[in-house]
Amino acid sequence: MSRYWSDFVTQLQPYTPGEQPKISNLTKLNTNENPYGPSPDALAAMQRLLNDDLRLYPPPNAEDLKQCIADYHSLSADQIFVGNGSDEVLAHIFNGLLKQQLPLLFPDISYSFYPVFCQLYDIQYSRVPLDGEFSIVLQDYQRPNGGIIFPNPNAPTGRLLALDDIAQLLEVNRDSVVVVDEAYIDFGGTSAVSLLGRYENLVVVHTLSKSRSLAGMRIGYAMASAAIIEGLERVKNSFNSYPLGHLQIAAAIASFKDDSYFRSTCAQVISSRDSLTVELQSLGFEVLPSAANFVFARHSARDSEDLALQLRQQGLIVRHFKTDRIDQFLRITVGTAEQNLLLTESLARILA
Repeated sequence: MSRYWSDFVTQLQPYTPGEQPKISNLTKLNTNENPYGPSPDALAAMQRLLNDDLRLYPPPNAEDLKQCIADYHSLSADQIFVGNGSDEVLAHIFNGLLKQQLPLLFPDISYSFYPVFCQLYDIQYSRVPLDGEFSIVLQDYQRPNGGIIFPNPNAPTGRLLALDDIAQLLEVNRDSVVVVDEAYIDFGGTSAVSLLGRYENLVVVHTLSKSRSLAGMRIGYAMASAAIIEGLERVKNSFNSYPLGHLQIAAAIASFKDDSYFRSTCAQVISSRDSLTVELQSLGFEVLPSAANFVFARHSARDSEDLALQLRQQGLIVRHFKTDRIDQFLRITVGTAEQNLLLTESLARILA
């Protein structure tokens, strides 16, 4: 603590990201990174820009990328907002859209950055409990609110909401913003983007970190009505008028244009997730239904924190949350077939 801090800083409890250990020969299954690399076209696009032009500022509005995203989702460019990863995009959404007189609603078990943003921007909020099967119950959100946000699929549970259920919520909640955070939607869900034409209060957030394997480049975007996007642009241009650099823009455009690679790697992750689920169940784990690139599992007879520690001793890292209701679960990123086999063989030895 420093006497030079602003007063509010002492009250902040920052978000804790997944561990990024600098140890060789580890199998990392703790931060939901894609086991397959970025599109070769994206890598080539970045390589072409490694020249003296990096001395120049990037285009402040990333017009080419916005148009590329708009074309991909059959929207107009004025419906697209881009930023340094979906976390920065979400930060602007919290600050620009969700700071209202009534409390913001989000699940009690969900992305742990949400309450951090609320602290940072002094936003009232209320956590809405998941049901006994760890599912979001959208009927519980049908009450006065200053906004609603939830991931779909939810994190860390991986459970997916049906598009019709989201539409039903939007039908009865038209007076505040509804944000659907779709970081993992490409691994088995249907995006709410198709609902944007019907609901002017809907915001859909995507990232290129997961399904497009560009976590190291920090690229995210939001899709909404032109009026909502204008508000986000006002916030962004009062904070950072050059959010994305030349390499980020080039990598993102190339990734969207290489649709076959994107679909192929997503299909591989989905197939591996299904196989991993079966293997874990055979070892005595309960595995929640997942539409993400991870599974959420607990063992019927073994403590999850102890399992995570023993896996680490065998060179595998998974995520354990010391949080009420889910402290007996492990969140396990879906890896390659070889990584998943290494995981299940290690678990079999531990359990034996």
